[in-house]
Amino acid sequence: MIFLVTGATGTVGRLVVEELLQAGQQVRALTRNPAKAGLPEGVEVVAGDLAEPDSVAAAFEGVTGVHFINFAGDDYAPLPDGARLVELAVKAGVRRATVLGGREDGALEQALAATDLEWTLLHPVEFMSNTLRWWARTVRTEGVIKEPYADRLSALVHERDIAAVAATVLVEGGHGGRTYTLTGPEAITLREKVAILGASIGRDVAFVELTVDEARAKWAADGMGEQTIEFLVNALGNTPEVGYTVVPTVREVTGRDARGFAQWASENADAFRE
Repeated sequence: MIFLVTGATGTVGRLVVEELLQAGQQVRALTRNPAKAGLPEGVEVVAGDLAEPDSVAAAFEGVTGVHFINFAGDDYAPLPDGARLVELAVKAGVRRATVLGGREDGALEQALAATDLEWTLLHPVEFMSNTLRWWARTVRTEGVIKEPYADRLSALVHERDIAAVAATVLVEGGHGGRTYTLTGPEAITLREKVAILGASIGRDVAFVELTVDEARAKWAADGMGEQTIEFLVNALGNTPEVGYTVVPTVREVTGRDARGFAQWASENADAFRE
């Protein structure tokens, strides 16, 4: 069987590729720039852009299952024509699909629901890997984290577990029509997250809780737009219950225990050290 991974050079997509390879499957990886993909040997790397569905048509040929992302481009914009992507997949004979999402269901999800494909929606809560994106430079250079909402709980999930669920669903089948929320094994506060990170890298990381206005000013200085800032204020200040409620999906689907933040911090400790 051949499995197509879209977004194959992304944080989760690379790991979906690895999980499928480890399961002994043939993998076709879609990327806008194959020359820079840097994917493992044995992966068939093909060019295509989800924002231009017809550029992906050939990639669907001979594919049993496809891992979709529901955004396109570096700015994570919604897919401009998700329905066309589904039309092409169905025409090529694709049987299964996973969708890595989180935003409200768009045209891609709606189009899948209207087909006979065995589709499964994956909704991770906060990615552990966001810690690397947001904190690594500050921890290395200043040894301090400055954020609002110190006691906000999050059941953040390891990106490897997201990938493992996607690969298992595609290979095994039997998960059609389901939406899976994905979390780690625990809900931790921001204060606890900082402490765990410090322990993992072997140095104290100070924490300063910002007011909401101070956070807005900091994020603006970091180059964030007003829309993004207000999204963060709402998402972090009013985290919905699903964001801090631990669910056993990872174990139920993959048979493996979900990885905790301490494991993630240990695996990525060097990125936070000077």
